[in-house]
Amino acid sequence: MGQAAAKHLSALGATVVLGARRADRIEKLAKEIQENSGKALAIAVDVTQREQVKKLVDSTVQQFGRVDVILNNAGIMPLSPMDRLNVEEWDKMIDVNIKGVLNGIAAVLPHMKEQKSGQIINTSSVAGHKIFTGSAVYSATKFAVRALTEGLRMEVKPYNIRTTIVCPGAVKTELLEHISEADIQQANKDYVGAVGISPDSFARVVAFAISQPEDVDINEVIFRPTSQEL
Repeated sequence: MGQAAAKHLSALGATVVLGARRADRIEKLAKEIQENSGKALAIAVDVTQREQVKKLVDSTVQQFGRVDVILNNAGIMPLSPMDRLNVEEWDKMIDVNIKGVLNGIAAVLPHMKEQKSGQIINTSSVAGHKIFTGSAVYSATKFAVRALTEGLRMEVKPYNIRTTIVCPGAVKTELLEHISEADIQQANKDYVGAVGISPDSFARVVAFAISQPEDVDINEVIFRPTSQEL
């Protein structure tokens, strides 16, 4: 979804800075964007490492003068019933899905407060509204993202900073590869394969939220396949 968003926003004229663990992939994406007359910079970053996220944002400001939008989109989804006690997976979800978002917020807030503008977009999930079998911990992390974003929204109004929560439903991405339990993985692959929508849908939602006038704050956007019940 991050890749689709980067391409779409670049096509609309945005300068994009790409941050992810897999440097080879974001460097390839940055090159592709540049070859299509866009502006892109790739910086390897692990969102669970606060200093790496800070460096990503600081480098953005140093090179381009400001940071207008951050999309905190990194996430993992190793679904499993809680009685299988995949505790290490729980820890990883907390580190990436919650702490990763917090690290992104911490990195951009000083810059956005100083410039008195900006938008923080956090990716939650339909699973942050509805719990299903095997999603308890994952849903908890996505509920947390919603709570953090809503609390942040109330606090940053004086600085003209906007916040947006994007809650995708079933989207066809590699997210399901994180599921280590074979039965749960297959069930979700069958479901997403049947009703999942393209990551381009996510990209368009992000662009829509960014494109709104400064006096319009889109707090939460939920989008899902028409056949998927919330």
